Amino acid sequence: MSFSLANPKFRVAICGAGVGGLALAVTIGKFADRDIHIDLYEAHDTITTVGAGIVVSGRTSEVMKELDVYEEISRISTNPPSSSHAPILRRSDIPQGGFEWFQQIPTLMSSHMHRQHLMDTLKQHLPSSCSLHFNKRLTRYDKQLSGSLMLHFADDSTSTTDVLIGADGVHSSVRKMLFETLDRDVVDPSKIRHYTDPSWTGTLVYRTVFPAKKLSDLDPNHVSLKDFVIFCGMRKHVVSYPVSQGTLINVVASVTDEEKAGTPFEDRWVSSVSHEEVQEPYQDFEPAVKNLLKCFENPSRWALHVVNELPLSAYDGVALIGDACHAMTPHFGAGAGQAIEDAFVLGRLLAHPLTTLDNVPAALKVYQDVRLLFAQSVARESARAGRLYDFDISSAANVQEELEIRKEQLLAQWEWESKDSPVTEWLKAERKLQESIGVSNGL
Repeated sequence: MSFSLANPKFRVAICGAGVGGLALAVTIGKFADRDIHIDLYEAHDTITTVGAGIVVSGRTSEVMKELDVYEEISRISTNPPSSSHAPILRRSDIPQGGFEWFQQIPTLMSSHMHRQHLMDTLKQHLPSSCSLHFNKRLTRYDKQLSGSLMLHFADDSTSTTDVLIGADGVHSSVRKMLFETLDRDVVDPSKIRHYTDPSWTGTLVYRTVFPAKKLSDLDPNHVSLKDFVIFCGMRKHVVSYPVSQGTLINVVASVTDEEKAGTPFEDRWVSSVSHEEVQEPYQDFEPAVKNLLKCFENPSRWALHVVNELPLSAYDGVALIGDACHAMTPHFGAGAGQAIEDAFVLGRLLAHPLTTLDNVPAALKVYQDVRLLFAQSVARESARAGRLYDFDISSAANVQEELEIRKEQLLAQWEWESKDSPVTEWLKAERKLQESIGVSNGL
């Protein structure tokens, strides 16, 4: 596609070159009928990623197909040898040995991969209409008399845009500015901090990625070498799965104190920790978990924060996507997928022939109406799934019966995966766009 940016349709600034920001730029570039100049601002000096593993669900794969990157993604994804490709859940808080509890519905999770590989693929598909800017941390924006937005960065540079998209994560500067500058009749002033500040879940997460050979040398038949596994126990659980075509193992170990949820976390949110700190909470877990934790390399501890449910995700010419809008717990592995779905629907709305500079706010409102409540429902269900993984059934009269009840509850938690699809959401958004500007479906 050839672009001439002398007279673009309008200008879009995306703050944050993570999965959501990259997917948004790719979507706009692929579907725009006219030139849309995109400025993609990244706060760091390169495109970096947090965490190693990422789940590519059927919903995410559908978007990848629409963006014509599915074949490339498939080549770098890791499919477990088992025919189901679905996670196995074990009851693991039994020192002498746990047991397989049940396996998730096979069609829910198709594959998993190294997050950096996904981001590298998306970066390669950035359109020529996109300019990538590094070391640009947004500090504030001001609306000009012309209607454009003046962006101010930490290096004292400025830039202008017509549309601003916050894809800048849980600490989003765009979210903070959006809610702090909203009219008082739009949002309750007493709740602004509730919307702008991330909230600690009471969960500490230990992350690592290490060579699969390290685990195979220690435990050649370890279930984590070939499958996606969730090792469940009282107030804690461990998730592991292979990435990079099975050469690496991604592990996330969670420890939760629900009484601390919503309280300030006084220490550093992310820090390097000792192997002893990682292993200590799991002394009552089965040998498979202990062997997994012995393989940790350069372990880090993360205080898991989320974004409280927002009353809106778009206003005037500003919108939020991904973690900036609905940062969620990782218990579904759905955060990146929901960011990609946001990007797909929003990108297609911005690229649509009916969207002009004058009706951009209407297009952003359609994006909000189609995506916000759904993404927030996924976040709620993810948090509930985490509580079900961290069961306490020691006092249950019938342990097996209690496990069966929790199994059915967890299976029901995943029903959101089969509700509509990103393409269905897009078609709904297109209809709403047509209705909002008074265009019939036949035109």
